[in-house]
Amino acid sequence: QEPAGGRRNPPPERPLQPCSALARCFNALVTKAVRAGEVDAKTRRQIFDAIGFTFPNRLLASRQPPAGCPKHTFRALGLTLLACFCTDPELAGHSQILNKIPTFNDVLVSPCDPDSTSMIDDVYQCLSAVLATARGPRELVTKGTVSALCQAYVNCSYGSDRALTLLLGLLAVAEAKCWQRDAPHLLAVLSKLSDDFLKSEDITKFELCEVLPHFIPLSPPLSQDSQGSECLRRLYKGLANVLASKLSQSQRDPALKLAACLVQACGSEWIPAGSAGSKFLALLVNLACVEVRLTLEEPDPLEVEGKKEVVTACYVLIEMGIQECLREEKPLLEEVQKMQLMRIMEEAFGAVIFYLRQVMQEQNKTEALTCHFLSAFFFVQVKEEELQDPFLFASVRVLGAWMAEETSSLKQEICELLPFLVHYAKKLFKEGSPAASLPQPELVSTEGSGLPPDALRFLLPGFCHLTAEDGPRDILISEGAPALLCEYFLHQWEVLTSKPGSLAPLTSPEMSLQTTCGIFLNLVVTAPDLIRRDKTFSSLMDVLLKSLPLLLPQKDHLVLAANVATLGLMMARILASSAGKRSSRWQSCALLRAGRDQGQGGWEIQGKQLQFLPWEKRHDQKPRGARNMQKIQQAEGLGLRDF
Repeated sequence: QEPAGGRRNPPPERPLQPCSALARCFNALVTKAVRAGEVDAKTRRQIFDAIGFTFPNRLLASRQPPAGCPKHTFRALGLTLLACFCTDPELAGHSQILNKIPTFNDVLVSPCDPDSTSMIDDVYQCLSAVLATARGPRELVTKGTVSALCQAYVNCSYGSDRALTLLLGLLAVAEAKCWQRDAPHLLAVLSKLSDDFLKSEDITKFELCEVLPHFIPLSPPLSQDSQGSECLRRLYKGLANVLASKLSQSQRDPALKLAACLVQACGSEWIPAGSAGSKFLALLVNLACVEVRLTLEEPDPLEVEGKKEVVTACYVLIEMGIQECLREEKPLLEEVQKMQLMRIMEEAFGAVIFYLRQVMQEQNKTEALTCHFLSAFFFVQVKEEELQDPFLFASVRVLGAWMAEETSSLKQEICELLPFLVHYAKKLFKEGSPAASLPQPELVSTEGSGLPPDALRFLLPGFCHLTAEDGPRDILISEGAPALLCEYFLHQWEVLTSKPGSLAPLTSPEMSLQTTCGIFLNLVVTAPDLIRRDKTFSSLMDVLLKSLPLLLPQKDHLVLAANVATLGLMMARILASSAGKRSSRWQSCALLRAGRDQGQGGWEIQGKQLQFLPWEKRHDQKPRGARNMQKIQQAEGLGLRDF
């Protein structure tokens, strides 16, 4: 007899000696006991306490069956006991169960005969229980379960539907790791799914629309692989057939979500060039715009809540539509189609603005109940739970994409919404600033990231356009946007330089810095008094002086360096009246000498232009100090005026 719980460390398990009558009797008794529906958790725990893990381990180690018994008798009995134990969540995560994962995988990929179906059922029960534990997903991925499940599904083995369910569960919690380790096997599953999607002509086609997005990786792109490209071709043809048909709401929504998933993964590369492809793309964007208008123009709170996922998918399709309408090189759309889509998208964005204004008005009403002055009407207090609403962020993001490219349409409506946009972006920025060095989550959820999304990043291009016009600029200034942008610039600079030793290559923080510089340049030119009186710009000036010497030696950051140098010189001229001529001269000197201090070169006046030249290309051989003083004097006079 084994000790209770099997906690003693026994010698290596010896195979059980075959005895056909005893084996059949014991197998029947155990199977009846552990599979009976009336056996509760307490009774099953008592079974474990009675035999522990040692006995199942010996059963699994026994290869020779009793005479007259199937060859997997002992193994099947051991797996039945483990399946019984796995009904207890504590035991499902036990190391003795996790160590059996290779055995489970072996059963799945082995040829199936009629006598082994119950054994496969037990394996799936064990794997499902392991997946639900904290350590389970990592152990399953690292020990090869993904490839075993893929083979079971592709080969249509017994229980392949359960293999697909387990794959969906693993991809939901560890997608990146699964694709990193088992991309060929997952591509084989995607190939089978896409083939079934193209060929099916019944309800299966729409069921596959729900499954397929889980098997479309964001990286690496499917178009880089021949097998992946073939999958994309099948998915395009299948979607073209679906969307060209008369569909119900329940049938159209999964198709739109699948199309949005393909756009996020591959852009528009999965849509072929030519007449058929352009018509399909126009139809896709048109359907997305109609769905947005139907949901948001006359919103029922319950209906909007249930449609958030599909409307978010439509936002992705509309963003693709904007990009394709602006595409000049090898466009998929004809000019007539572009004009038609722009009108249709304008109507859809009118619905988005209507929805956001309703959110703003609801928050204003809440604020008006607690504040007894009229100015509170324009102060938007977004509740904490609404800040975490992905749909609100998605609506702001897609509006930012429209504002970045279309500067004349819906201008008045957007101006009325600016107080809300500034306050919403500020709230999200304040929520995320303590974890500045961590990546921001996107619309597609990332593993292990709980940070608020960065709405300001998507609003910056639109703000850059708006600060060039008097009316929108005045609204942004009155709502505190310049101070927010200064804080955001400092934050993004810290993110960009967070890696010691060198700057990161071109990333979203650098692009945000470049766009923010463009906004500041607009303010410098159009609102110089703001630069003089707002103390935050003095802090910004200090950062510019410190950042330029780090940027100049980096060849990959010349655009940002040029933006910083230009902004710094123009701000130095404006700050001269408040800080004094000497301070202004020092700031200009610091900017002009930044490159020289790095040993890379220096700023040189060439005619009426200020240029940065390497030392070996500088033809002026005057002593460095005298030469720089002469150039600085010229820059403070002629050069700065030319800027």
